[in-house]
Amino acid sequence: MPTRDGAPLGSPCWIDLWTSDVEASRRFYEELFGWKAQEPSPEFGGYFMFTRDGVPVAGCMGEMGDLPADNSWKVYLASDDIERTVKSAVSAGAEIMFPTMAVADLGVQSVIVDPTGATVGLWQCGTFSGFTVLGEPGAPSWFELRTRDYATAVDFYRSALRWETDVMSDTDSFRYTTMRDPGGGGQLAGIMDATGVLAEGVPATWSVYWDTDDVDTAVAKVRELGGSVVIDASDTPYGRVAVVADPTGAQSNLHAPNR
Repeated sequence: MPTRDGAPLGSPCWIDLWTSDVEASRRFYEELFGWKAQEPSPEFGGYFMFTRDGVPVAGCMGEMGDLPADNSWKVYLASDDIERTVKSAVSAGAEIMFPTMAVADLGVQSVIVDPTGATVGLWQCGTFSGFTVLGEPGAPSWFELRTRDYATAVDFYRSALRWETDVMSDTDSFRYTTMRDPGGGGQLAGIMDATGVLAEGVPATWSVYWDTDDVDTAVAKVRELGGSVVIDASDTPYGRVAVVADPTGAQSNLHAPNR
């Protein structure tokens, strides 16, 4: 997939990991994807970036003072006016977890909880637009909200984040809506009715799919590196996928396209 300069409005533009074991996370992802973990930045509370072929692909940080890390990946959606986006989100039923905050000249961020209980970040870019490559090994390829309140989620992201959407399926066994790139670049993210998928007590959640040349080899590597396999590799109409967790329990998905 060609390099892009910036993310379409409302679409995923960045991902970062909030980990309780920074050193273990650095080692794990360097070994799994061949990423390079940059040095932590004291200016930003120890936050650092993982790079792929010298290009930022994801961020990572440890615990923040008295706030223990929740060992999860967070997806950020692009905004052209973050104050307006937050206001629209709150009006549509979201709650603010972290208010808007400028990150030097890189951009402005906020974190909200959508009306279905899923945490999601917002990012208005300054000098930093987020990741610029998708759909290549070691890079993100898809982003998905899994929720028990599907209709509310679709309405929320259409109104608050101004998504243009397409219904992929609307049956009792599979309900799925995708975000369409208004510029004609295809589908950018999905919302899944996960009523029968999410375990009891697990909240609605955004998740990321990482592309890999071979899912089965990557799954074996996850185990070798001390991670775990939540759902083993299987074939789907959209490629071979698996759900894995790093040594701290942070979950993400592995994906290899159909050849």
